[in-house]
This record gives sequence, structure tokens and C-alpha cells, in this order.
Amino acid sequence: MTDSQSTQVGQDLTVELVNGDLLEQDVEVIVNAWNQNLIPHRLLLTQGVSGAIKKRTGNEPFDALRKSGPMKLGEARWTDAPGLRSSGIIHVAGINHIWMSSETSIRLSVRNALLLAQKLGVRSVAFPAIGAGSSIRLGRGIEIGIWGVSTSNSLRMIEDEVRRSDFVGRVVIVKYETGRR
Repeated sequence: MTDSQSTQVGQDLTVELVNGDLLEQDVEVIVNAWNQNLIPHRLLLTQGVSGAIKKRTGNEPFDALRKSGPMKLGEARWTDAPGLRSSGIIHVAGINHIWMSSETSIRLSVRNALLLAQKLGVRSVAFPAIGAGSSIRLGRGIEIGIWGVSTSNSLRMIEDEVRRSDFVGRVVIVKYETGRR
């Protein structure tokens, strides 16, 4: 992935691949790579995207998400995004109850996030790597997914699902760049 790469996919979909910070993207909605909501967020040491969101918004989106109970694997839910550039957050259950991701969980998360965005009339969405929170970089482009899928594989699957979708609008796929948060 280069610093920024944009592709027009048909007349109705644009896919952008960027290095950067998900929270700084100029989109209506960001996707939060979350879990199945089985454990209250206040008991979790949120890191990555969720940690960055919580740092900027406080507990409000996570409290709202918790009120609707556990999520099925790959399910997507909307909350407001107080304090963020985007107007909303789509939280996806990208990892299972033992904190592991899979190709199925990632692909379901992308499909359901795009379906929810489309249902809500959203025309621009930014995705982080989903289910890649436990991958390790060994250097020279070698990466291992310890508890599931590696970052590079997650991003590849997200792009593939987006291109297969019927989503109308702009999708930004963000590879987090170290040192940005």
C-alpha cells in the first residue's frame, strides 16, 4: 500500500488506500474494530482504534453500544461520535469470544458495516484493519497474526469485500502509520 492510492470502481464506488490515522479521515463514518461486547468496556484495556476513539470521545459511544447487548460475530452497530471529525461510528464484532479473528469474521464485519452505512444513507466510510490487533511485524515485510489475521491480510480482505459490495460512495481503507496517535 502506498501513502495514498485511489481507485474508481464502477460509477458508484471509489476505494482509497491510505497510510495514516483513521480518526483524521474526512468521512461521515468510521468503523471501529470491536469485539462481541460480552465484557463491559470499562473492564477492558482498550487499545488501537478503540483506545483512540475512547480517548477522544470518552465512554459515551461504548456505553450506548453496551445498552444493546452482545453482538454476533461480524455484526455492525451504529453510535454517535462526539468529539470526532466523523458524525458516527459503526462498531463491528471482528473478533470472537476468545479474542481471535478469522477471514469469516473480517468479511462479515465489512459486509455488515457497508450494509448498515447504506441503510443509513452514509456515502463515505473509513475502515481500519479489523481483527489484526495482535499481529507482530518481524521486519522486511514479514508479519504474523498471533491471535488471528495479520494487518496486511486484514486490509486485503477488507478491500476485496468492499470491491464486491453494492455500496455507493467512497470507502477509505486506512493502514495505521506508527507514531500517529
